[in-house]
Amino acid sequence: QVQVVESGGALVQPGGSLRLSCEVSGSSFSISAMSWYRQAPGKQREAVGFITDGGSTNYAESVKGRFTISRDNAKNTMQLQMNNLRPDDTAVYFCLALIRGRNYWGQGTQVTVSS
Repeated sequence: QVQVVESGGALVQPGGSLRLSCEVSGSSFSISAMSWYRQAPGKQREAVGFITDGGSTNYAESVKGRFTISRDNAKNTMQLQMNNLRPDDTAVYFCLALIRGRNYWGQGTQVTVSS
């Protein structure tokens, strides 16, 4: 059974940095694309960015230049480095793993940006 687990969420001050991690376990197959999504209170879930198994990345305009996605295929992990955080980055951050055409979601990790 595939499990997706996010970690690293915390309370951080505006302008600060945070690194989130996502670990996928239980799959016998390789992971295609991995993505980060976020959902702020009262808003719809939105894409933050994704990374392909080849390492190509794509980001939402709102995080370009501030967030960086990386992954370790050997460990089935993905990271989200977030710099220059703003209050509107406050959200629950979710990891999505695409395996053989099926999406697997994690439970999310809370990021709060506040002074």
